[in-house]
Amino acid sequence: MHLIRNIMKTILIITLLILFTPEKAPNLLSGHQGSENSENRANLDSLQIKSQIVRIVFWNVENLYDPYDDTTKLDDEFTSTGAKHWNWTKFSRKLNYTAKTLMAIGEWAPPAIVGLCEVENRYVLNKLIYETPLKPWKYKFIHYESPDLRGVDVALLYRPEIYKVIASRNISIRFPFDTLAQTREILLVKGVLFNRDTLSIFVNHWPSRRGGYLGSQPRRNYVASVLRQLIDSIQQTQPFAHIVVMGDFNDEPENESLKQVLMARTESIPMHDTTLYNLMGIRNKIRKEGTLKYRDQWSTFDQFVVSGALMSGHSGLKAGIDQVRICRSSFLMEEDNTYFGEKLNRTYSGPRYHGGFSDHLPIRLELIRRGR
Repeated sequence: MHLIRNIMKTILIITLLILFTPEKAPNLLSGHQGSENSENRANLDSLQIKSQIVRIVFWNVENLYDPYDDTTKLDDEFTSTGAKHWNWTKFSRKLNYTAKTLMAIGEWAPPAIVGLCEVENRYVLNKLIYETPLKPWKYKFIHYESPDLRGVDVALLYRPEIYKVIASRNISIRFPFDTLAQTREILLVKGVLFNRDTLSIFVNHWPSRRGGYLGSQPRRNYVASVLRQLIDSIQQTQPFAHIVVMGDFNDEPENESLKQVLMARTESIPMHDTTLYNLMGIRNKIRKEGTLKYRDQWSTFDQFVVSGALMSGHSGLKAGIDQVRICRSSFLMEEDNTYFGEKLNRTYSGPRYHGGFSDHLPIRLELIRRGR
């Protein structure tokens, strides 16, 4: 098995070197080379499915906009005449860099499930899954338009041969203390893994800290209370439900919204099936890392929270702190000449186009099925 893993990783590294240049991507889908890649993909997929390891990724991709002007949204800066001078060349580069990152995270094969935030619409998602090197894996996606003023939403990509979607819905957020404020909705998707394990997924992008932490805190606390009620409603009828909550929460695991309102524990003991556990919070106590950097300060705003039923693994499907990590691929980072160490290789650095990947690092969770 160890030899097979090494062979598969070697194949993936070679593939990624080919895919790094966006202009070469179409050549992978045709001719003799395409035939060989199809065989390799089949081997990679077979290995992932037989091992019954499910890789789940969450990533804030930093403003994945198309170059069109949507007159109903404040997206003017992401047009060719806008402040960001966004165009088809930059858009295509962004799509291919996103695809490259997801493939690198998957190791043997691209992840089975991917939560994304800061995607503009269905159009950019269609481009991502049908017109990049992700195409051979036949991803589907779930997306709803949200009332976010900037026009960025959350979405879920999934591979239907591994995760079969049963139902989905978007949960609107209406602040009772500020009826004019609008924010991203929570995406809830329910599906089945390997035709046997039901898994409910919540994808989040909570209100930002614009205006300062204290001034914006009530908004994040309110979204946390809505999410807590949704999870309670599931666990009242299904106390052993498998639940994964992921997102950019714009708060740390120990902040009030996550620790007190959502009640996501950052300690793994004691273990209860209906308790929520913040895997990034637990991990931070062992190995402190961040998913985004402001000046010299790293923060962990991107997190996985899971139900105790997944942590215990009593029903066969298990998650744990050993199966979660921050993905720090070398191409996502660059040298920080101002504050030392490393910083993120971003798409934009302030108003200046930098041509990188994102201002957040992706995070990955593996769910492992015990037994057959």
